[in-house]
This record gives sequence, C-alpha cells and structure tokens, in this order.
Amino acid sequence: MAADTFTEVTSRSWGSKLGSSIKGVFGGLVIAALGIALLWWNEGRAVTTARGLKEGARTVVSVTPDRVDGGNDGKLVHMTGEATTTDSLADPDCGVRVQAVALRRTVEMYQWKEEKKSETRKKLGGGDETVTTYSYSKVWSEDAIDSGAFKKPEGHANPGTLPLSSQTWWADRVTLGAFTLGAGLVSQMRDFQPVPPPDPYRVSIPAARGRRVQASGSSLFLGSDPASPQVGDLRLTFAQVRPTTVSVVAKQTGSALDAFQTKAGIAIQMLRTGAHPADTMFKAAMQSNRMMTWLLRLFGFFLIFVGLKAFLGPLVALGDVVPFIGNLIGGGTSLVAFLGSAVISLVVIALAWLAHRPVLAIGLLAGALVALVLILMRRKKTLPPPLPVAR
Repeated sequence: MAADTFTEVTSRSWGSKLGSSIKGVFGGLVIAALGIALLWWNEGRAVTTARGLKEGARTVVSVTPDRVDGGNDGKLVHMTGEATTTDSLADPDCGVRVQAVALRRTVEMYQWKEEKKSETRKKLGGGDETVTTYSYSKVWSEDAIDSGAFKKPEGHANPGTLPLSSQTWWADRVTLGAFTLGAGLVSQMRDFQPVPPPDPYRVSIPAARGRRVQASGSSLFLGSDPASPQVGDLRLTFAQVRPTTVSVVAKQTGSALDAFQTKAGIAIQMLRTGAHPADTMFKAAMQSNRMMTWLLRLFGFFLIFVGLKAFLGPLVALGDVVPFIGNLIGGGTSLVAFLGSAVISLVVIALAWLAHRPVLAIGLLAGALVALVLILMRRKKTLPPPLPVAR
C-alpha cells in the first residue's frame, strides 16, 4: 500500500527569522523562569516527602487485620490480608456485571491520525527552508481525534465524539479483615484483569446506532468486520480488579483505614498488592521519591536549557547569513546554554537544600562554581586577540 502523505515546503527570509528569534528571547526567559521555579518547588517537595516517610517508618505499628485494637486508634498501622468486597458492579450500557473491587470499560474508536516530521535547511543569506511531511494512518484511540485540525482533512475525516466513553466503577465498600479501606487506598488497587465480553446477542447497546455488535477475541466489536475495521467502528474491552492479598500502611480510625498526616506535612496511605513488610514498603516509597526528584530535576534543567537557547537565538540568526558560521555559533550557544543551565540548576538546588543539608548544598555550590569557571575559560579562548596599539 502506498504511503498516505502530504508534503509542504515553507521558506523564511533572514529578517523574518531574526525577528522571530528576538521575540523568542522573552519566551525563553519565561521558560527558564518556569524551570527555576520547578527546581525550587521540587527540592522542597523532596525534602518534605523524605522527612515524612522517615517519620512514618519510625512510628508505624504492624498489626493483624482480624480484629480492631482500640489502642492503635489514630496511629499509623501496617497490615497484610485479603482486600475483598460484596459489592456487585455493573456496566449499565453493556450488561457486564461482576463482584469485584473495580470494573473498567475501555472504549476505542478506529480513526485517522496525523503525524508530522519537519526538516529545516539553512540557505545562504540567512533564510531557511522547512520541508514538512504529514503522514496519515488509521489507529484505535480512546480519545476523539479532531480531523478538522489536520493539514489535509480531505479524505481523512473522523466521526467526532465517541458515542460511548471509557469508564471505571469502584466498589463502595472494600474490607481488609475487620477494617474498611478508604477511597484513597482502594484507588491504588490497579491490578486489572480481563473480563470476557458479554454475549452480543443478549445485550442492547444504545451506542451501537445501527452497527453490528459481535465478539472479537477479548473485545466487543461494533462494526461490520473485525478483521477489516472502518473509520468510526468501536472496540470495547472490559477488566476487573478481583479481591486479592494486599499490604497497607495507613491511619487507623476506629475500623477505618485512611490517610495519616505526618508532622513533616505529608499524608501517608500506601497499598501494594501481595504480602510486604512495612520496612519494604517504606523503602520502595523512598526510592520512588528519589526517582521522582531526579526526573523533575532533569525536566527543570531541560526547561532552563531551552530557555537559554531561545535567549541566545538572535546570535545564531545573525550568524546564519553564512550557514557555516551560523552552525558554529549554534554549537557554541548550545554549549553555553548547557553549562549555564548546569550552573543555574546546581545553585537553585543548593540554595533549596542549604537549610536542610548544608554539606550537600556546599558540594553543589562547588560544582556550580566549577561549571562557571569552565564557561569563563571557554569565553576567554573564543575572544579575538586585542588589536595592536599604534605607537
């Protein structure tokens, strides 16, 4: 089958390119500021979370779920047992009914999807030429894809909104021995397992709207031929969370288990499928906190880098009058932006940690100083030699 593509070629003059880069300076400053704010907030979040988890690990009490001990009321407790429910959950549109902690219906529509790929070539004189290729393919998607926003909507029209949406139903009451799990704990039970589709001859689905309803593997297919779906056909799959063994760390209030508020300022309510000791659960939570901290640090660094690149953009645009020179300047500004982002990130992180871990903060500030020295040394090397003074 030939590729369904559409190619567009656009050009910019050097003046237009320079003007855009100058406008980008202000956007770059905003992006860099957002990166700095994210880094500052993330360090505070990381410290608070780490302190709260350490506090919880020190105070948690392991108990058995078979009876409620009033002496533990208000305390952070850990227990392992079978989370179960007597609630019956039903999908009112499709006739699926199960006794489970959760029932999920996933609805997908067969639709056109647009992807684009651009390549920009610099031209002598400072302008550039961008070749953009738009490709079109048919995919299953839970979200309605707006074909009106396609570059080439002709021949790629989608129906619009889905006649039936994805939805999840949760049991009102889930118990763990003599205790009742709060909604925040129940929502952490995400071990969904497939549910066979209902008999298509015994259900009447309003969203079918004249489509043929038939079983296709583990799905319910709404359309003419599952082997050759057409745009607008629907695919429905069902899954449930069965009663299972879980380990919980939460606050005991009577027979209820809910979030425990630490003095550090975070709420603790953890649930993991299977049998896990309290120390293992806290170690996993601490590891998760460290991973999230580093991911947000990298994202903050990236935002600052993008912002500094945009701030230095006019220099590249000026050099692009001769593409070779523009490429050299572009490489230099990328290095400066990278080192500058490193300096700014290290300083922000160090200042945020200064009140909490002075030794680490001093180490980070030393790293920032080294990066700054490297920037200054590179700048000194790239400066032209001074002109001789006439005597």
